[in-house]
Amino acid sequence: MKKALIWMGAVILVIAAASSLYTVNYKDVVLIQQFGRVVGIENEPGLHAKIPFIQSTTAIYDGNRIYDIPQSDVITRDKKSMIADDYVIWSVDDVMKYYQTLGGVSARAEERIDAAVYNATKNTISSMTQDEVIAARGIELTNLITQESNSDISGYGIRILTAEIKALDLPDDNKEAVYERMISERGNIAAGYKAKGEAQAQKIRNETDKNVKITIADANKKAETLLAEGESEYMKILSDAYSSEEKSEFYNYLRSLDAIKGSLEKNRNNTLILDKDSELARILYGSTAE
Repeated sequence: MKKALIWMGAVILVIAAASSLYTVNYKDVVLIQQFGRVVGIENEPGLHAKIPFIQSTTAIYDGNRIYDIPQSDVITRDKKSMIADDYVIWSVDDVMKYYQTLGGVSARAEERIDAAVYNATKNTISSMTQDEVIAARGIELTNLITQESNSDISGYGIRILTAEIKALDLPDDNKEAVYERMISERGNIAAGYKAKGEAQAQKIRNETDKNVKITIADANKKAETLLAEGESEYMKILSDAYSSEEKSEFYNYLRSLDAIKGSLEKNRNNTLILDKDSELARILYGSTAE
């Protein structure tokens, strides 16, 4: 009996020693409870002691977690149905509040996150048209959903770091109509660019035609000016040639010779028939007489 009591005492001591120790892992926060009430919080990694049999511990992971939310149907402001597939990165922001409201159970937290993110996604998309949703897809839509989700989930000691739509699709019966509308819109945009380009091309052509007309007009004006100057110089020379009787006779003489030369070149038989009373005959006779 004595040995049995000794062995029993030893076993009790071992159990007591084992129950008085607990380990805090990296990224964990351990709540120390006594008679159901939290009497301490430990977040320093390593081995720690507690009162055996009286105190118990609950470990809560304090790092970031990823939760994939099931797909859900949402309706846009213009009554278009869309399918949203979200995922969430979340963490425990207030350990005490998280333990008091959810008992530190991650499954319960995910239920609340599921509801909060679905409501935020539905409210955000329902406030926008389908075109606005597609245009805002990405960081803008993520920020809107994350902000509204946090306002709904903060009472549970949870913080949503990001609530992002990883896939935003259309129901199969709507895809073809939307694609056709998108093709039509792109066609209208292309037509607008084409019309703008044609208008610019026409403007360039008009400007070029205008410059050509101005250049031609300037050239014609300059040609007329030069022609007028030439005629003026011609008249001046002609006037100078007839300024005296001697010059006039000499000039007429030269012109007559030019006329004879032209006539001989035209009539290649070197025969010239003149009226005896003509000025040319007078010049030739005069020359022969001399």
